[in-house]
Amino acid sequence: INIMDERSSKLILVPILAVLFVMIGYQYICPAGSNSYSDLDDDGPPKVPSKFNFTERDLDRHVEFNIKGDDVIVFLHIQKTGGTTFGRHLVRNIRLEQPCDCKPGQKKCTCHRPGKEESWLFSRFSTGWSCGLHADWTELTNCVPVVMDKKEAQRNKRNFYYITMLRDPVSRYLSEWKHVQRGATWKTALHMCDGRSPTQDELPTCYSGDDWSGVTLKEFMNCQSNLANNRQVRMLADLSLVGCYNMSSMNESQRNHILLSSAMSNLKNMAFYGLTEFQRKTQYLFERTFSLRFISAFTQINSTRAANVDLSEAVRRRIEELNFLDVQLYEYAKDLFLQRFQYTRQREHQEVRLKRREERRWLREQRDQGRPWPSKHKGSGKGDGGIFEKETENDLPTTTEDYTSQVARW
Repeated sequence: INIMDERSSKLILVPILAVLFVMIGYQYICPAGSNSYSDLDDDGPPKVPSKFNFTERDLDRHVEFNIKGDDVIVFLHIQKTGGTTFGRHLVRNIRLEQPCDCKPGQKKCTCHRPGKEESWLFSRFSTGWSCGLHADWTELTNCVPVVMDKKEAQRNKRNFYYITMLRDPVSRYLSEWKHVQRGATWKTALHMCDGRSPTQDELPTCYSGDDWSGVTLKEFMNCQSNLANNRQVRMLADLSLVGCYNMSSMNESQRNHILLSSAMSNLKNMAFYGLTEFQRKTQYLFERTFSLRFISAFTQINSTRAANVDLSEAVRRRIEELNFLDVQLYEYAKDLFLQRFQYTRQREHQEVRLKRREERRWLREQRDQGRPWPSKHKGSGKGDGGIFEKETENDLPTTTEDYTSQVARW
């Protein structure tokens, strides 16, 4: 009887232990906290099918960013897209072996590679406006390699990973108007293209005097040379394709088509971009793209100055007309962004399910063979951390595609 009781106790104990270990393992796989993403429940099919024919290559975004090597993240900061907040996240909120050195009272932080006097980040809050105030894609791609070579002696060629933030065009336009109304000008921006800045005739100013303080929305909309119009497309396109700021180089329709196509292509081929309206998804995709983790969760702030502007339907339509290229770009960007998020999320869930299946199989084998319970087990291989052994740097998923089109090699 005692022998039977002992065997029964063991048979009952093994399933209980199995459940406990699976529960413990789940805590490693999906830990609570800022990066658990339990609030992102988008594991199902998209509610609205994609309007664009994105390939798996377009959706699969993971780059082998080597912070200890020769890789550099370049942040293209478009005005009024939440770039200041995101830029601060980059220098103050990433979990790093050697965090950026941000001294009180100083606008810029020192973001060096571990054990080296070299910067891994090119942004407003790390290197400053080294290529000009709010430099665009045309300026950065020509300027960044030159500036970094001057600052640092580099024997190897660097890999530049470009990133940016976009925002709903109407909200962004209104935010820029309110900012200009308070006295902002950005008049020191260089707008360099093909080796020179635009002439006064090519880019006339919208106001006389030092700034445009107190400008009404109607006045803001009526200036034809207002750089707020379609700013996101212009700042992401290769302006050399359309003769820079020389409007007489081709007809307006052809120019607009080239600008929009170029902006879409450059955005798609960037290593990463986020959307102001999707802060948590932006954080999630950045972390999965670069295998870096933020310390604190991003917060979504919907109560902005732009949101508080009372617009009539006619004025809203007018703003959309003035920004018709940005409207098309944002529709494309939002579609691709959400498709990337869903693709990455589903792939991550599949990896977790496979890991659990493998762990359950291993538990059954241990129970059936009556083996003693080991303290550690490496059965799950690569992934987000197994039940029995935490992941190492070598266990992170590796890139399965050649992303040379997303990396500018100099």
